[in-house]
Amino acid sequence: MRGEIARLRVKTWLCLPLVMASHVAGNFCMKRGMPSELAFPLDYITALFRPWLGVGVLLLIAWMLLRMALLSWADLSYVLPVTAVEYALVALAGRQYLHETITTRRWAGIALIVAGAALVSAATAPQTYRKAEAGR
Repeated sequence: MRGEIARLRVKTWLCLPLVMASHVAGNFCMKRGMPSELAFPLDYITALFRPWLGVGVLLLIAWMLLRMALLSWADLSYVLPVTAVEYALVALAGRQYLHETITTRRWAGIALIVAGAALVSAATAPQTYRKAEAGR
């Protein structure tokens, strides 16, 4: 059982950065490629053929598949708080590459999210084991 726990922990720590990177990059590409104004619902469909949006959609599909894999072996109560670090990464990407203005209040909120994610990831194991499963 110890070997299985160690293997799941390694898989989780290898998959987490991929989940976060694909989500941040996908959202960034979507924002980068989105036209500033779309008048009609059909415009959203035609916007999908823009290169940045296409890449963003593919990255978000990869994010969803990676997230499904991660959730198959790690607890939801672990995955969601830990991946909340994405909020800070998205803010940094927006500030650095899209020249967005981020207020002090928003930075404070992001800092709280990151602090909470750090507490959750350091304090708990990625997966809960029940006594019945341990005896198998």
